[in-house]
Amino acid sequence: MPHTKDELPDALYSAAQVRGLDASLIAAGTPGFELMQRAARATWRALVRHWPTAHELSVVAGHGNNAGDGYLVAVLARRAGWHVRVLAAGDPGRLQGDAASAHAEAVAEGVAIQDWSVHSELRGIVLDALFGTGLTGEVREPYASVIAAINASGLPVAAVDIPSGLCADTGRILGIAVRADLTVTFIGLKLGLFTGDAADVVGDLVFNDLLAAPETFIGATVSARRLTAGNVPRLTGRAPTSHKGKFGHVLLIGGDRGFGGAIVLSAQSALRSGAGMVSVATRSEHVPAVLARLPEAMVLGTSSANQLMGLLEKATVLVVGPGLGQAAWGRSLLSAAANAPLPQVWDADALNLLAEGGVSLPAGCVITPHPGEAARLLGISTADVQADRPAAAHALSKKYTAVVILKGAGSLIASPDGRLALCHQGHPAMASAGLGDVLAGLVGALLAQGMDAYDAACLAVWLHANAGAQQGEFGRGLAASDLIPAIRQLLEEQAPCLK
Repeated sequence: MPHTKDELPDALYSAAQVRGLDASLIAAGTPGFELMQRAARATWRALVRHWPTAHELSVVAGHGNNAGDGYLVAVLARRAGWHVRVLAAGDPGRLQGDAASAHAEAVAEGVAIQDWSVHSELRGIVLDALFGTGLTGEVREPYASVIAAINASGLPVAAVDIPSGLCADTGRILGIAVRADLTVTFIGLKLGLFTGDAADVVGDLVFNDLLAAPETFIGATVSARRLTAGNVPRLTGRAPTSHKGKFGHVLLIGGDRGFGGAIVLSAQSALRSGAGMVSVATRSEHVPAVLARLPEAMVLGTSSANQLMGLLEKATVLVVGPGLGQAAWGRSLLSAAANAPLPQVWDADALNLLAEGGVSLPAGCVITPHPGEAARLLGISTADVQADRPAAAHALSKKYTAVVILKGAGSLIASPDGRLALCHQGHPAMASAGLGDVLAGLVGALLAQGMDAYDAACLAVWLHANAGAQQGEFGRGLAASDLIPAIRQLLEEQAPCLK
């Protein structure tokens, strides 16, 4: 059945895993050509729904099964009375098996088929049926020029299964990729449709399982789980006799000179997300500002790590790093935190100092790197991180035995036990300073209320992203503090306070 973006399945697969599902369907008795026909019908229905007044189609076909889907869509369009033609960027003589049968059906139907050339003219809706999920290396000529021409056409574009040039496993653009307005994908959702560069090229996403029987997916290995309102971890309700001592004491450490706002944002987020008590250890000159903004917090002006000891004894969770800096003051406070046997969230400069190797991360922590920080932690380039975000998240989790939130478009949450979750919500307006500080405080609050590290990270990322999407509707100028009341509202809707 077709699915809108809000109704997509949770499971995310690699290209190889989806090929395995496809093979299972064929082994169970569904002919491959029948699956190709189902894919073509699903694509055709999506085209008509998306562009109900259209009547012209240009199919750009390669020489694999993705091309076969395209030829069959051309057949359906011609039967519906559309003006349709196929521009063959791949030699039809190279088509094999089901794809060759699809080409033969298009020929028999009288579909106009022309070889692609630099003089080819695209008209109507453009259907990208070039590569599918089989592409792994960079897009080469002549296909790079074909994709460039599609992108320059200014016409509406639909992609069959995945925009050509987008890696199905990582979401990396392989040199160049088709910028689709609509992508129709089949059997299993590909992880690469939701992270990395995907949001720039996928457009509206429609999924069709091609009538696969439910048992096809039983026991199938998945790469990740997509976080949704239906499956995200939940806080339990609060009993009428609840008191602040039941919901943890979060100590936030940071705010060197010039960076006081970061620790304020993080502390405000922790308090408004349900922590029972919040303490802040920061530079003495920031104490008045913190108290003015957050009178509910206990604030200690701290000049050395020795002054932290009393607070560390009372805290149940630490959030370390917002505005911490990398000078001697921040280093000494981080060293003291690293020796505390408490659940911890490390963010920002705590991660940069960790990457230097002068301090060790306690077991069971949550770390929240953006791609640049992830690169420093792994000793690779930011481009390497972005080239395979899932691999980077897993590598960080394994190296530091921590739950990792790899921030960015399609944020990933990785656990040392191999679990991987993905959150594709959010909004471009969230490209603003301070949002990471809000996220760190939110994770700390959820840990303080009894969630384990992985669940707290998943729920925090989902709340943060959806609050950003909600506030982002107002457009540019989103401030990090705008998210805090929205997070509070979402959290209460997701887990009402009273049992």
